[in-house]
Amino acid sequence: MPFFPRTFIAASISTALLVPQTNAEVVLDEEVKEMPAFGQCQILDPIDQCLVNRPEAENPNELPIDVEANSLEALNNQKSVYKGDVIITQGKKRMTADEVTLHQQDNVVVAKGNVHFSDGEIKTISDKATNDLNTDELTAENTQYNFLCEPGRGEAVFMAKTGKAVYEIEDGSITSCPEGDNAWRMRATSIDIDQNKEQATFYNPRFEIQNVPVFYLPFLTVPIGDTRKTGFLYPTVSYGSSDGFEMEVPIYWNLAPNYDLETTIKYMQERGTQLNSEFRYLSDLGTGNIKSEYLPDDKKYTDDGYADRWGFQYQHNGIFQQAWKFEIDYSQVSDIRYFSHIDSDIGNREDGQLLQEGQATYRSESWDAAILVRDFQVLSENNLPYRLMPQLEFNYYAPAVMKHLDFDVISHISRFETDDDSKPSATRVHIEPGITIPLANTWGSWTTEARLLGTYYQQNLDGVTAPELGDLEENVSRLIPEFRTHAGIVLERDTVVLDSYTQTLEPQVQYLYVPDEYQEDIYYYDSTQLQTDYYGLFRSRKYSGVDRIEAANQFSYGASSRFFDDAYKERLNISFGQIFYLNKSEDDIPESGNKPSDYSAWAVEMDFNYDDYLFYHGGIQYDIESSEVQLGNSTLEYRFSGGYVQTNYRYVTKAYLDNTVGDTVPVGDITEDGISQLGLLGGYQITPKWHASAQYFYDLTIEEELEWLATLRYRSDCWYIGFTYSNQLISWTPGFSHYPDSTPEYEKNLSINFGIVGFGTTIGSDSSAAGASSAGNSLGYGRPFFLNN
Repeated sequence: MPFFPRTFIAASISTALLVPQTNAEVVLDEEVKEMPAFGQCQILDPIDQCLVNRPEAENPNELPIDVEANSLEALNNQKSVYKGDVIITQGKKRMTADEVTLHQQDNVVVAKGNVHFSDGEIKTISDKATNDLNTDELTAENTQYNFLCEPGRGEAVFMAKTGKAVYEIEDGSITSCPEGDNAWRMRATSIDIDQNKEQATFYNPRFEIQNVPVFYLPFLTVPIGDTRKTGFLYPTVSYGSSDGFEMEVPIYWNLAPNYDLETTIKYMQERGTQLNSEFRYLSDLGTGNIKSEYLPDDKKYTDDGYADRWGFQYQHNGIFQQAWKFEIDYSQVSDIRYFSHIDSDIGNREDGQLLQEGQATYRSESWDAAILVRDFQVLSENNLPYRLMPQLEFNYYAPAVMKHLDFDVISHISRFETDDDSKPSATRVHIEPGITIPLANTWGSWTTEARLLGTYYQQNLDGVTAPELGDLEENVSRLIPEFRTHAGIVLERDTVVLDSYTQTLEPQVQYLYVPDEYQEDIYYYDSTQLQTDYYGLFRSRKYSGVDRIEAANQFSYGASSRFFDDAYKERLNISFGQIFYLNKSEDDIPESGNKPSDYSAWAVEMDFNYDDYLFYHGGIQYDIESSEVQLGNSTLEYRFSGGYVQTNYRYVTKAYLDNTVGDTVPVGDITEDGISQLGLLGGYQITPKWHASAQYFYDLTIEEELEWLATLRYRSDCWYIGFTYSNQLISWTPGFSHYPDSTPEYEKNLSINFGIVGFGTTIGSDSSAAGASSAGNSLGYGRPFFLNN
């Protein structure tokens, strides 16, 4: 944290008398200074103004000097004495004093009595200041100083300028608290300031709270200005039911201008001492960071076979020579229980797997090529996903190859491998040319697209034992055409019911045709069913990837209606739609043997903003055939002066989860009857300095609390402290799959965060440093509306 700006104390109390060009104006009669009239802004005295943004002269010491005083006495070219309201100005520098004496023979200037000095960045008040014009040395006695461009002030019994940008201070102090507030300050017997190195050195420093010493160090260096400096950061203290007393002490290492390191020593009473680090860098190839966490000999879980616990993450993103793009995201932990046992910056306890991938892409105006390698660390026992080793991709684009005609080609070669002996490995070659006819104007659009999906598989079936994979073939070629046409218009009118409101009606329709192609001889390597909300009704694919191309002969139809007030601010948005199947695929016939429905579930989305204080967002998918809601979400938020209250609810049937993610996620191990969860959140600014917030989540299917979190924080002008209490459901014993015979396990935690404000520290209204979210809550606050505001 920077304790000082570049100009410190009397950064150049070079008394403005260092040059020979001096214009003296002697004022014998005191001028009458008029106060500003009522309603006018009072002009800040020039000596108190921040002038950091005012341009500096090329050689400010050669600027002319103006001197004003009530009287002037000169003695045989030996000395000149200015008395009475002396004001000396040179460029940005300004000094006032009761008396200023120039000793011409010694070339020394002495200012006495209420000496005020400012250089536009710092202001000082001293009893006496002496400047030797020959050596440019300056001394000041009993000095008080204030930063003019940022919070900060201090005192010094004696100060000396011994070099061009070097200062020595005896018995000095510094704080970011305003006048009259002695919440904290740093004192030292001696302080050396080197502006060239942008560094301040404290000797025998002690940190005081309300003038009471709290801790002492024999030696301390801190940065001045924007320079980063190696040193300790603010600690965190907490107590939890799981790990007992905890304390985190972060240390910042300023290694070079383009890379740095932060290490954190975390002591846990029940676990031991953990060492965490984050290394950041900036190079010609981009930016990146490396995180590591290491807990040797975890005392709490040693009997469970978890001794040394560690986590690692490497992320990189950058562009090289405008055409190359490099991306790396690699994470790994020591065991599958790592996130459920340890609070980590690498992942969350809800993560089921960790991504391990790297990609290099070359892009030109009409084509791009990429190589991708992807793997996963699975954090469950019965799931072994496929890894890409590697995937080579080439894409070609020819927009406007003819008038109103675009052409493109998508292609890739992928190698899929797995550690699951019951599944095949495979090499896949895919090429997909397509033509698009886009037509659009200000009130509508019509896009027609035709694509041809050609795919070849070479599947290794040696040792494949799963009986459900008996129809697979080693070599499979597949060629599937795809046709899609989508049209939409925007209609607008003044509403009849609501005065001064504008309503739009935006209907859209899409026809999609994909022939039914036999694909039972192909395994699904990277296909997952996509979300089927309102916006998903108008996709061309039901599944991600290209392994599962769902047959389609269907119309999608829907409409949105928006309401705008007289300021053209969107207040209401309702969207609804459905898919009509002209003929259902045999694959869609359920196990019951009943005829499948000719219609998809209704998808409805709604956003509402009433007078900028009441907000609502909701969405449902309603199946007409079964007369049930498949999934839904609803959020209502009320905002008032200084705070908000929000309630939200989400619902998903177990059948929907089985159909969408059942192939990769053991749904029965995480829920008994789908998802039905209720949340309540709120926050309030009690006073300008006190803020409180809380959130509560409850699962209605199992009738158990999921999370309870409350925070209280105080922020003054120069320090802050935050308290957080949480109670979170972390696991089930022996496991949720045994529900209702399993028992929920909760972790309670009380944490305290504190620090100072100023000198490079900025605390936002929701900063975790102030205790807002230090408990690592997983659900948290969500924006309830998505209107175009």
